[in-house]
Amino acid sequence: MSEPLFLEPVFKERIWGGTALRDQFGYEIPSNRTGECWAISGHPNGPSTVKNGEFAGKTLIELWENHRDLFGHYPGKVFPLLTKILDANSDLSVQVHPDDAYANQYENGELGKTECWYIIDCKEGAELVYGHHAKSKEEFIRMVDEGKWDSLLRKVPIHPGDFFYVPSGTIHALCEGTLVLETQQSSDTTYRVYDYDRTDANGNKRELHLQKAIDVATIPHTDAAVRKETEEKPGVTITTFAKEKYFSVYKWEVDGAARFSQTEPFQLASVLDGEGALKVGGKTYPLKKGMHFLLPSGLGDFELEGRLSMIVSHP
Repeated sequence: MSEPLFLEPVFKERIWGGTALRDQFGYEIPSNRTGECWAISGHPNGPSTVKNGEFAGKTLIELWENHRDLFGHYPGKVFPLLTKILDANSDLSVQVHPDDAYANQYENGELGKTECWYIIDCKEGAELVYGHHAKSKEEFIRMVDEGKWDSLLRKVPIHPGDFFYVPSGTIHALCEGTLVLETQQSSDTTYRVYDYDRTDANGNKRELHLQKAIDVATIPHTDAAVRKETEEKPGVTITTFAKEKYFSVYKWEVDGAARFSQTEPFQLASVLDGEGALKVGGKTYPLKKGMHFLLPSGLGDFELEGRLSMIVSHP
């Protein structure tokens, strides 16, 4: 009988970070410039540690390597997904990610990075960069060289509850005043295109990766379609945001008691709001905002009760 694996997040300080991870979720963050919570991670740059049960103290990397039965013997060298919460207290650099083939060749066998965003919260009038207006590589390069960022970059207004699918090759950036849950391939490869000419404490600009960015960017930009579907079941509303090559992503809004059955190899779950409990195998696990856990293979039937808003994903 499997049990859920509750995970200890890892925090990353960023030039654009803030305090929302503490203010909204109560996390103990390392500083007032904390930008990322790596909530469910099997990536060597910040692996999550199990907090409960027989695997307490083990990292997700160790479990993936030595206990593949927990993941339904899902294939692959590395744990495939990474769940983050990002606090964009100021604008992130405009960036683009490679696909698997390019990353494997040029980034020491790293996975590519297709990702998606669920907007947890944002300030009034917030927007993000999603795509660009160049019709050809030549036009893209010319506009970059001439610094015509306002005409090149495509800005999109956002609201809490919005969802964006961001395939590799998409020029993108989160902007100031945005709190986002990101589900992505387990990769830490980012090519910066533009960083607003910011400097660090020593007066240095952050490195750009223009040639690689031009190599991998989708030009002209094409919008990735999001076909949102909503299903009402007893005690829960399930919204399907994405069923794509690398991941499926859902929102579970529990109100009362809802029954589920673990039919996937494994699932990742993050509690964004509310509180309640997970009941499985005669045990009850309390749930509250800011908790992250993995539902392993062989979990069978389980129940969620209370008032909970969760983002759930699986490969």
